[in-house]
Amino acid sequence: MTTLSSPKSEPRQGLRTLTSRVAKDYVNPYYAGILLGVVLFLAFFITGSGLGASGGLNRLLLVVQDAIAPEHVDRTVYLLTMAGGERNPLDSWIVFLTVGTIFGGFFAGWRNGRIKLETNKGPQISTRQRWLMAFVGGSLMGYGARFARGCTSGQALSGGAVLSVGSWAFMFAVFGGGYALAYFVRKLWN
Repeated sequence: MTTLSSPKSEPRQGLRTLTSRVAKDYVNPYYAGILLGVVLFLAFFITGSGLGASGGLNRLLLVVQDAIAPEHVDRTVYLLTMAGGERNPLDSWIVFLTVGTIFGGFFAGWRNGRIKLETNKGPQISTRQRWLMAFVGGSLMGYGARFARGCTSGQALSGGAVLSVGSWAFMFAVFGGGYALAYFVRKLWN
């Protein structure tokens, strides 16, 4: 006798199949570093610009902003260069790089059996607090990236690759600040 599964159980089965693969080891960090260097070189060579994520995300958000308040976009000099008038904010190589990074990361995670729904946290913090901290921290980083007109990956990779003193000073400040802050939040992870 055969039984039919209910329609509600099918999506769960698909999710279980997606997340239940055997996890493979991460790539060797030296090999990954060499590949990242090659990609960065090719980005400079082909586009004349380095790598970074905030520019692509900014343009994706600008599509929504231009649909809601096009007058504001047309009056703001910074936004005008990306989406003013009839300009399409998605008409930039950085958008494709950003979307490719998202899909590429998802594909690599799926291929290597590393996709799973979990919240990494210490035993002294609730899941809700962890998500709140992640949201606040991510919002501050996103605001800081737009305020500085560039993200940490752009500063570290692109600026560091061309030996920009400001980029090197910024990265030392980021790591120093991270270590200093870690002291105050260490109990959340122990």
